[in-house]
Amino acid sequence: MHRSAPRLSRVLACAAVPVMLVAAGCSSDSDGKKDASPSASASASASPTVKPAAYSKLPQPCKSIKQKTVDSLVPEAKDKSGTADKSNDISTRGGCSWNGLDNKGVKGSQYRWLSVSFMRYDSDQTRGSGDKLAGEYYARQVEATTGTDGAKKVKNAPAAGIGDEATTVTYDLRKTNADFKYATIVTRTENVVATLVYNGAGYQSAKSPDGADLLKDAQKAAKEVVASVAAANK
Repeated sequence: MHRSAPRLSRVLACAAVPVMLVAAGCSSDSDGKKDASPSASASASASPTVKPAAYSKLPQPCKSIKQKTVDSLVPEAKDKSGTADKSNDISTRGGCSWNGLDNKGVKGSQYRWLSVSFMRYDSDQTRGSGDKLAGEYYARQVEATTGTDGAKKVKNAPAAGIGDEATTVTYDLRKTNADFKYATIVTRTENVVATLVYNGAGYQSAKSPDGADLLKDAQKAAKEVVASVAAANK
């Protein structure tokens, strides 16, 4: 009897070990689940969903301005249908230009140039929304235009009623032995930036165009450009 007591104690002690391990295991799993929950929540909050881009395509640049407007702004255009810019991805960038010399005989000649360029941004999980990226490009375009080499009498101002935001930049520039007047309108509509440039000069003793009239015509064309973006995405 005296020998069996120690043997019985050892059996009971060994039998208790698995119970303790199971209990410890359950306690560990429970703690693990508690730790995982805050981590998962933090991960989810660290990756918010970026707003999808509003526009997925661009209009045909050479058709973004009405033909009658082109005829009015660029009399005697070499190519009334416009000259399209080369682009390796027409869904994100494109452009078109028109130019012409209207010979007034003894009154000289009037030269006009009109161009429009587009840049579209998709939303990106790491870089941000399409309109945010477009806004950054818009600011760079305004800065670059304002800093044009050789430009004189540079003025820029916000323009209402042209897209979500727009800036007009006007200046004078001497080139090809003539005094050019420039009117540039940079506008952003959602995730698309459009830059419209309209300039002109008088040759053979003809006067330079009136800057205020040039700007007014450019603003009219820019409104048509903005409308074409929405129409292309209907």
